[in-house]
Amino acid sequence: MTRTVFCKKFQRELDGLDKPPYPGPKGQDIFENVSKKAWEEWHAHQTMLINEKHLSMMDPASRKFLQAEMEKFLSGEDYEKAEGYVPPSE
Repeated sequence: MTRTVFCKKFQRELDGLDKPPYPGPKGQDIFENVSKKAWEEWHAHQTMLINEKHLSMMDPASRKFLQAEMEKFLSGEDYEKAEGYVPPSE
């Protein structure tokens, strides 16, 4: 049976993650409050930010930037977008 969570990004019940994505309290918070759909969308957005902004995961400032953007994205706040990106129409 699929577990559901009240997703803080979409503000509704959706399928939850299978396991915490990180160790510790941050991973547990994401596991309990973020849907699988929101997490997958964050991964796609994170990849776009890394590529468009030429971020290096070896750079602590880049990791800190992505962490802050993840918080904003998953909370439904205004977040950094890649310049010139136009999302595909559905």
